[in-house]
Amino acid sequence: MHRSTSVFQLYGCSFLPDLSDDFMKILSVCFLLFLPGLVSAEDIWPEYRGPSGDGHATDADLPDKIDDGVVQWKTAIHGKGWSSPVVWGKQIWLTTATEDGAELSVLCIDRTSGNVIHDRVLVENESPAFCHPMNSYATPTPVIDQGKVYVHFGTYLTACLDTATCEEIWARRDLQCDHHRGPASSPILHDGRLFVAFDGFDVQYVVALDSETGETVWKKDRDIDYGTDNGDRMKAYCTAQVIDVNGKEQLIYPSAAATIAYDPHTGEQLWKVYHEGMNASARPLFEKGLVFITNGSGSMVAVRPDGKGDVTGTHIEWSDRKGVAKKSSQLMVDGLFYMNSDDGIVSCREPETGDIVWQKRVAKEFAASPIFADGKIFLFGTGGEVITLRPGRKFDLLHETKLGSGFMASPAVVGNDLILRSKSDLYLIRK
Repeated sequence: MHRSTSVFQLYGCSFLPDLSDDFMKILSVCFLLFLPGLVSAEDIWPEYRGPSGDGHATDADLPDKIDDGVVQWKTAIHGKGWSSPVVWGKQIWLTTATEDGAELSVLCIDRTSGNVIHDRVLVENESPAFCHPMNSYATPTPVIDQGKVYVHFGTYLTACLDTATCEEIWARRDLQCDHHRGPASSPILHDGRLFVAFDGFDVQYVVALDSETGETVWKKDRDIDYGTDNGDRMKAYCTAQVIDVNGKEQLIYPSAAATIAYDPHTGEQLWKVYHEGMNASARPLFEKGLVFITNGSGSMVAVRPDGKGDVTGTHIEWSDRKGVAKKSSQLMVDGLFYMNSDDGIVSCREPETGDIVWQKRVAKEFAASPIFADGKIFLFGTGGEVITLRPGRKFDLLHETKLGSGFMASPAVVGNDLILRSKSDLYLIRK
């Protein structure tokens, strides 16, 4: 179940003669060595929430109104998967799975045509663990780098694949936990290390893997008092963020009940803040000297990251529960803080205080994270709603349309292309 197109076909080198598969693989690797000069920074969306992990694509030129009229191509994606697309040049990568979890797959789509380049089953499960219907067996978003794509299916598989051949470079199947309701945490790549959280029903830990070999660099059990013996209150689906505080890097990793900041190089715990809640899934946001953290119980905190040890009583600037997103991540635009909550409400806040500037219901339900691109905020509802707003202190609705079968995955933006994954299809949007 592995259908592939060569890297030469992908980049339009149709003049090459028919060659053996082995020789084409060798030529593909050599060709990829020269790709850094061909792929610009604006043609890369390497991980969940983009190059900076904040949902910004400021240089893009996108249509205000997102509907069928600006769809350049649409490609059906088999199975069920909520992972967001990642992009490197002309390649779009995403994962999917059968609804019962029996097969876990990776796909690569040609950004120019929408054609499928790779479609490969990576895991075959005889007895998949339970997954909540709201979740999928392919929810974690991949990470892509030059010549490599890193896929993660929670405890089932973490692997590095060659982007030219879709073959495994390394794979880990020994990182175990009971996800209880399915995996969802997305990995991130930083300074040659792949960071992954396993916040399960039974065990909770964070691991740093060498991106070249897959070997464990460090592994740290969560040092959290969950206040309960119920494992369902300990699981989380978080994605980390690396920030710089006074010249020192911090790996911010939310979990259920608390968030921990680690030294990304050693795994040393720098500080910890308790904020209650479970099922944390949003990627933290660092702006204006504050780390903004939401959890799956509908509350959030804004924390100063310059403390040591337990900073719960000293470094929380504000907290709130009103209109807080349980699933999607947040946006900061021109000094204002935005989020779209699960119940279809979009809100604008003062980041320093948490005070609400405005709040409006614009959809039935949100799970995907918003993006800021081309001076506009785009929101994507689970029922297929696409909302375009102009940021500011007054609610300014530009367009409200519908597209496709609804959105659980967050979008990607590369160049002037908006790439959307609905529940059933992948879209490329362009003026």
